[in-house]
Amino acid sequence: MRTPFFRASIVLAACVLALAGCRTLPPSKPASLFTPEEARGAEVYRVKCGKCHRPNTTSPLNGPGLQALTKVKAMPSGTPPSDERMTYVILHGRNMMPGTQLTDDQLSDLLAYLHTL
Repeated sequence: MRTPFFRASIVLAACVLALAGCRTLPPSKPASLFTPEEARGAEVYRVKCGKCHRPNTTSPLNGPGLQALTKVKAMPSGTPPSDERMTYVILHGRNMMPGTQLTDDQLSDLLAYLHTL
């Protein structure tokens, strides 16, 4: 007969193995290495997106944190992080996120910046 301690040890070992398989998200590109387009996009982000989305963490603010947004298989909505999908969500909104009016240049700069996260 297995003791409760033995079962707890098995559960603990399984948790440790599961956590060991988790990968951390890649770091954001340092601002000192931004291209001019990425730097302009960072400013668009600060003004238009920063009050709801944190750029360097996945922790939510009013909306999800966006660290490594373009480096993961799916955005918080579950869809792939393609430029087309991100453009649609930025311009038209989703759920509680309102659409954002941007010029074509602002949108291009913002997308370039999102790829640095």
